[in-house]
Amino acid sequence: MADRLVTLADVGTSAAAALGLPGCSDRIGLGSARAVVVCLIDGLGWQSLQDHTTSAPFLASMAGRSIAAAFPTTTPVGLASLGTGLLAGAHGLVGAAFELPETGEVLAPLQWGHRPNALAVQPDPTLFERMASHGIRVSTLSPSAYEQSGLTRAVLRGGAYEAVEDIGSRVERVRALTADPARSFTYVYWGELDRVGHEHGVDSAAWRDALSRVDRLVERLSEALAPGTCMVVTADHGMVDSPPHARFDLDAEPLLRAGVRRWAGEPRMRHVYTDEPEWVAAAWRDVLGARADVLTRDEMVDRGLMGPLSPDHVDRVGNVLAIARDHWILASRVDALVSGLRGQHGGLTPQEVLIPALVERTAD
Repeated sequence: MADRLVTLADVGTSAAAALGLPGCSDRIGLGSARAVVVCLIDGLGWQSLQDHTTSAPFLASMAGRSIAAAFPTTTPVGLASLGTGLLAGAHGLVGAAFELPETGEVLAPLQWGHRPNALAVQPDPTLFERMASHGIRVSTLSPSAYEQSGLTRAVLRGGAYEAVEDIGSRVERVRALTADPARSFTYVYWGELDRVGHEHGVDSAAWRDALSRVDRLVERLSEALAPGTCMVVTADHGMVDSPPHARFDLDAEPLLRAGVRRWAGEPRMRHVYTDEPEWVAAAWRDVLGARADVLTRDEMVDRGLMGPLSPDHVDRVGNVLAIARDHWILASRVDALVSGLRGQHGGLTPQEVLIPALVERTAD
């Protein structure tokens, strides 16, 4: 990912720039607006959307293009990039699970409660906080289950959190919030598509049905927008289907344990922690062969996959990274439930990396 590639991190900064927040660049090309709505559909990859336009005719009709998800292509990284305007090397949430060197424990942000302290893990002001301090009304519309999560408090803090559980409640709150004459930013999260994709796969009838509900949500949000509003529809990552024959069991190969303290991440992108990165990387390359790209941390930094890596976050990243190719997963008992899912993400295939940036604008 080159430095100037437009990514999910640019969606948040572009929205803030459209509302007049100083120091933010509008790389999406939103222009100025009185109200901005960002609707993030968890798991909606650009290529999957193009393959299933009959299930999403309204989305297919919207103007826009593909941009890049933040790497690793997983929800905690994506939400952090949207909320901070930074890539993983700067905001420090470097995967679905990663080691915190200050405690020696593995943090899995999707299961994060009150410990460790969210501000200690991610202390930089979020875009939500910055907009709110600049006089912009900031609202998050998302299920009640996520309101007090560590992930929300780390990367989406700022403004008002409004618990919503269905399409109708989201639509009505967007209608009311954008009708207010004050400048406003509203973040809308929808998580069903990702859950269905994990369980049933992207090529399933259940996924297409869930995509149709996404299409209905976005169409109704569009109808609810007040004059002077800009809405961006985006995602945190796409997804690939991983059939049983593309499952590699890390635990079954003793050579992968040699010199390794632990591994974390997720089945499509493993952080490997070791004091012997060159030796371990060579061993993993030999064992995994064409199933994965194996990089040392330094090689990953040279490729710019997480953007510039802050010195504060260096040791959160594995000394070695194993990124699954094609439809392979690197399964393990450390996340047995996730390793057993059909739909997967975290890697660098176009299906995972490319996400939509669709724009709807109402006249003043």
